[in-house]
Amino acid sequence: MTDPSADLPSQKQHLREKLRFRRRHFVANLDEFTRFAAFRALPAPLEALVAAHAVTGAYAAWGDEPDILPMLADKAEAHGIALPHHAGRVEMMTFRRWRPADPLVKGPWGTRQPANGSDSATPALIFCPLVGFDRSGGRIGQGGGHYDRWFAAHPDALRIGVGWSVQEIDATPIEPTDMALDAVLTEQEFIVTGDRL
Repeated sequence: MTDPSADLPSQKQHLREKLRFRRRHFVANLDEFTRFAAFRALPAPLEALVAAHAVTGAYAAWGDEPDILPMLADKAEAHGIALPHHAGRVEMMTFRRWRPADPLVKGPWGTRQPANGSDSATPALIFCPLVGFDRSGGRIGQGGGHYDRWFAAHPDALRIGVGWSVQEIDATPIEPTDMALDAVLTEQEFIVTGDRL
């Protein structure tokens, strides 16, 4: 008998390709006002959460991912935020503190990250990019597993996915290593998906 879970990686890869295509075309066709206004202000529930946590994790947008750094500018300026950092092309990802005046350098995977000399940090609340999501907290990432491994090592950290509304799907294929999101933020709404918020 064939194990149905053996096909999950290929299902996810097919969904990634479909959702990346959808996201790319959605972003390319955004009007100027929507592009400017999207992800510029934290919704009230998130503003309170960010204020309550000493270290907030975020990311430097890559390609057509939503750019959330302007939304977190006040927090970044006052206390700094933590961004993903890769020491090399390895499985483990860490976070390093960053402020708007600090340079971002090209990391080994091509994404922008804090410089090697930046201080390490462990966020208690993390905004993570996604390729796809559902309303139960399922997340499809880029496929490298970096966030899932970090989430597994830090299960108490609140996990908030960030994506465009067109990245929503009915249900995400779930693998044993996948960690559910607590919420999802899109340009249209803030969706609570778990019971930790």
